[in-house]
Amino acid sequence: QVQVVESGGGTVQAGGSLRLSCTASGLIFGNRPMAWFRQAPGKGREAVSCIDWSGRTYYGDFVTGRFTISRDAAKNTLYLQMNSLNSADTAMYYCAAGNGTHCPIRGDYWGRGTQVTVDS
Repeated sequence: QVQVVESGGGTVQAGGSLRLSCTASGLIFGNRPMAWFRQAPGKGREAVSCIDWSGRTYYGDFVTGRFTISRDAAKNTLYLQMNSLNSADTAMYYCAAGNGTHCPIRGDYWGRGTQVTVDS
């Protein structure tokens, strides 16, 4: 059984940083495409960032250079380094893995999310 687990969320002051992590049991991330999504209260889910099989990365327009997605295959872990956080970044953040090779992904495997709250 596949289980995807996010961690690293919390409450931070505006301008602060957080690093989210995503690991899995029963699933090898390998070079499959991986992504971070987020959903704020009362809003739809939006794609934050994606990394494809080759390591090429993509970001939502709202990221504006503040976030960095990365992966460590040896640790079977996906990361999202988030800097210069603001209140608009407050949301539940989800990790997703795809079965293909390229971004964007629809998400074949999902975690339950980790809450990020930014106090202004």
